[in-house]
Amino acid sequence: MSYLDEYKKWKDSGVLTEAEVKELAAIENDPKEIESRFYALLEFGTAGLRGTLGIGTNRMNIYVVRHATQAFAEVILAEGPEAAEKGIAIAYDCRNFSTEFGRESACVMAANGIKVRLFDALRPTPELSFAIREYGCIAGINVTASHNPKEYNGYKVYWSDGAQLPPKHAAEIAERMQKNDVFASIKTMDYDEAVAAGLITIIGEETDEKFLANVMAQANDPETIAKVADDFKMVFTPFHGTGHKLIPEALHRLGIKHLYCEPEQMKIDGNFPTVKSPNPENPEGFYLAVELAKEKGADFIIGSDPDADRIGMMVKNDKGEYVVITGNQAGVLILDYLIGAKKRAGTLPENPVTLKSIVSTEMATKVAEVNGITAYSTFTGFKFMAEKKNQLEEAGEGKVIFSFEESYGYMFGDYVRDKDAVTAALIMTEMAAWYYAQGKTLYDALMEMYEKYGWYSEKTLNLVFPGLDGLNRMKEIMRDMREASPEEIAGVRVAAVRDYADGTRRTAEGVEKMELCGSNVLTFELEDGTTLIIRPSGTEPKIKVYILTQGESKEDCDAKVAKYVAWADGIK
Repeated sequence: MSYLDEYKKWKDSGVLTEAEVKELAAIENDPKEIESRFYALLEFGTAGLRGTLGIGTNRMNIYVVRHATQAFAEVILAEGPEAAEKGIAIAYDCRNFSTEFGRESACVMAANGIKVRLFDALRPTPELSFAIREYGCIAGINVTASHNPKEYNGYKVYWSDGAQLPPKHAAEIAERMQKNDVFASIKTMDYDEAVAAGLITIIGEETDEKFLANVMAQANDPETIAKVADDFKMVFTPFHGTGHKLIPEALHRLGIKHLYCEPEQMKIDGNFPTVKSPNPENPEGFYLAVELAKEKGADFIIGSDPDADRIGMMVKNDKGEYVVITGNQAGVLILDYLIGAKKRAGTLPENPVTLKSIVSTEMATKVAEVNGITAYSTFTGFKFMAEKKNQLEEAGEGKVIFSFEESYGYMFGDYVRDKDAVTAALIMTEMAAWYYAQGKTLYDALMEMYEKYGWYSEKTLNLVFPGLDGLNRMKEIMRDMREASPEEIAGVRVAAVRDYADGTRRTAEGVEKMELCGSNVLTFELEDGTTLIIRPSGTEPKIKVYILTQGESKEDCDAKVAKYVAWADGIK
């Protein structure tokens, strides 16, 4: 069926509301917009669905959500009757239509005979991961588009370990979506009838308490918190999202007395009125928090994204200015702090391990090695870290104390298998307070780490390719770089090329196999110690270029980063 036929099918279906029919009628003379909305199904990958809101097969709407949920229900039912009885946990964030999409997902699951535990209101992503594990569910759904702009919504899918869906099950869902009709194949039922029948159970504060008990157990040094509590000041912003409740609660329970929550951004709003994008990776979003920090004299600022899986921070530098601590810098600060804190508390396990993604700083590997900790790198995505954690611990080969990605994601403990801004807020705050007790800021601590472990610098570039033409261009770039791999980049010789698609590392001496294989990622190891990593985003129309450098000094690293940024800008 062509995209025009699909458009007509939807417009004439008799299923859409009057407003939805008008939305489609308004584009009937715009073939480019019709093609954009109907040329394909919104792609279902291991991260689930993510797209702009609107009517069409390639948009996020109630019909696409039902379609995906029906396919997911069929995959669960294929596991046998016990899977339906174990059921599924469903959460949602603050975004526009998240509540409706969450409830509709529950109704489709219930109509398929699968029991549902549905949160009574918006909740952080890590609590959804926790609930799956806590209640022994077979799977989970979280309606969120994470840190994307307000025009987006999404649908993350999880399996029984609390991690995002394995590739095998994601492929099965995508296949069933291709076979099923978006309207005729869907089973659904009335929400109130499903609740009355016991197919949908509402969960709420009792789950919060169980989750928070696990979060609080991650604290390492309550004595230091008590020591500085009268003076230590900090600011928090949830960027209008789900961190608004549990993060302040965790910090108060930790013993923080002077916690100032940015009032405008504490208001739940899927339009994110105070920021262009509710992404803690973007420092401009912190402007209100910085104003509040200046007013209160705070040294430390943290901010969580709308579904509270990512978290960023700002600290005062040596000039008294508020500066960003990047995801990579936060990762190495936390790792170094945790090793020390657990040693001081006598809680560092035997054979401790840390995990990071292949695109995250190699400084973490250095920190681990110097402190006698084993470090492993995985593909990007916490499902891969969860997989590695499970593998190592089940085999008795190590105990993971911390996992992180450069994109502001951090995972702790055994009770979640995804990024967790709630626990990260607790650990970051404890760390800041510990350094505060020594008369230092986290900026001071970071500078001392560079002196101890060496100078590293990183930069991530997002090369955006909008529209169908953009997707084709992304494929061309990755193909060309594989078929005609550059011998030098920005005048520096390429010493090795890692192709994670086929799991090979190529040098002048030959080809060797790597442990990691099966991902569309290319890595160029350069003779000056720089690593360049190129991969298409799995959730957005862009290619990501990661520049990882090390050098003799900050100036040396910054010069290298600038040189490779100029090279990357020419890729498009």
